[in-house]
Amino acid sequence: MVKIAIDGPAGAGKSTVAQLVAKRLCVLYVDTGAMYRAVTLTALKQGCSVEDEHGLRELLDKMNLTLETKKGIQRVYVDGEDVTEAIRSPEVTRCVSTVAAHPLVREKLVEMQRKMASTQDVVMDGRDIGTAVLPDAELKIFLTASIEERARRRFQELEQKGITVDYSQLLHDIAERDRKDSERRTAPLKKAKDAVLVDTTGLTIEQVVDRIVELHREKVGERA
Repeated sequence: MVKIAIDGPAGAGKSTVAQLVAKRLCVLYVDTGAMYRAVTLTALKQGCSVEDEHGLRELLDKMNLTLETKKGIQRVYVDGEDVTEAIRSPEVTRCVSTVAAHPLVREKLVEMQRKMASTQDVVMDGRDIGTAVLPDAELKIFLTASIEERARRRFQELEQKGITVDYSQLLHDIAERDRKDSERRTAPLKKAKDAVLVDTTGLTIEQVVDRIVELHREKVGERA
């Protein structure tokens, strides 16, 4: 069973890279961050406080959250509605770390993520995949980049979608999210001891994908 864990901070390029690696290896891509974003979006829509752990868990238990790959791109659905674009809004981005820090929310979503990985080959990305969700993954990658590089990428991504955002505010938001993700008590963002560090600063997406595919082939060769 193929299990590849790709972790790293916000804006490191995890989703794009993981999606392309999965496509190259012909396995399922699972964007765990999108799952937390979907819960956050639903809470904001329904007026549930992102600080209310029990309220969020009740919300999650009632939600029909599904991931589907269409034309090589992962789509996210909540109760049949496609929320793939909506979950990337600045408002969701500012609140998702608070939602992701709640143990009751993580418990449910980690259970869903492990179930996906138990029945099929996966490339899974997030912040605690190699340390908490799939500690038995055959290959663990910790993807990072300078905070300025990550802010620039996110700025360009939002601009392309027609979303106006202040770069300085974006830089601040990413730094704050790094702090929250690293300091949370439950499954904080950190590099697994056996993870390979890949700094994407100055690299193209294809160069990063090639590196991870090469590392996977080396692992497969070691097992053979």
